[in-house]
Amino acid sequence: MPRPIEARIHSDALAHNLARARAAAPDAKVWAVVKANAYGHGIERVFEGLRGADGFALLDLAEAERLRACGWRGPVLLLEGAFEPRDLELCSRLNLWHVVHCSQQIDWLAAHKTQQPQRVFLKLNSGMNRLGFAPAAYRSAWARLNALPQVDEISLMTHFSDADAPLENSRGIAHQMAVFEATTHDLPGERSLANSAAILRHRMRSDWVRAGIMSYGSAPDFPAHAIAHWDLRPTMTLRSRLIATQPLQAGDTVGYGSSFSAEAPMRIGIVACGYADGYPRHCGTGTPVLVNGVRTRTLGRVSMDMLAVDLTPTPEAAIGSEVTLWGRGPRGSLLAIDEVAHAAGTIGYELMCALAQRVPVRVEVG
Repeated sequence: MPRPIEARIHSDALAHNLARARAAAPDAKVWAVVKANAYGHGIERVFEGLRGADGFALLDLAEAERLRACGWRGPVLLLEGAFEPRDLELCSRLNLWHVVHCSQQIDWLAAHKTQQPQRVFLKLNSGMNRLGFAPAAYRSAWARLNALPQVDEISLMTHFSDADAPLENSRGIAHQMAVFEATTHDLPGERSLANSAAILRHRMRSDWVRAGIMSYGSAPDFPAHAIAHWDLRPTMTLRSRLIATQPLQAGDTVGYGSSFSAEAPMRIGIVACGYADGYPRHCGTGTPVLVNGVRTRTLGRVSMDMLAVDLTPTPEAAIGSEVTLWGRGPRGSLLAIDEVAHAAGTIGYELMCALAQRVPVRVEVG
């Protein structure tokens, strides 16, 4: 029998979360962001659930090829654009739209030989200070692109650094929006502004919105708001089973380093899941977990292949009992990935992307 751990991808939840993006931005077209192998879910696995999007946005040319192989013929946007001149050849062959964020990329376009002009998204650095042209250089970059026969339509975009900040501290996003509007107010072209946090929290209006983490059932502003607040559904479940139980007496310890010590007699379970499966090693005692759909906690250190859980709330649990590390549990139970990530001092994005290759993955439709 194979080891009992597995991940499940929920197509119905992907479609639901995409619909939530549309409801929050009813006048916009929606990019389904599938970078980082669809946030660890797998591009091929999420395609059916997200194919209702107006386009797909990603980073990697190989991932763009995989998306085209799925049968997608609509827009595909490279969020970081070309990394070297020959990337533009594949953009032409696969009909990819791409971001232009630096003068070198304009130089490459000027030298690119193509019979089909390309759609580009000119990125403004409005305050994130990662990619994009400074406001003082943006309009000259637009003029250069507009003069090139290799360029078709020019769209305008930026990325917000503080869309997930507390609303009372929203000066950052207001400042960036003001910079964008002042720089682009009379330039033609569609706009693409909003990430998940801006879509849900600020109802940001633009021609295109970029539904990233919200598509995968994680709240962009957790712990201020949980997924229930935004009516999002988990798209990934990581589950396993108990492979052993142990009785403890007061003073007994659990795991490497003996970091947990029982204060009274208790019973614990050993789960077939560890950091080699992608579960965070830095989740300490108290991280939430479901056993048979009942909420309990982890105990001691996470090891490579196993972790321990407190069976006090589930006295009936035995070898073979179902354990939900995050996602959907039995009988309608639910453990949001954000809660586990918060206990690990990180965010849901990292847990999704860290799912190990050794974990079998199954797609659930409906």
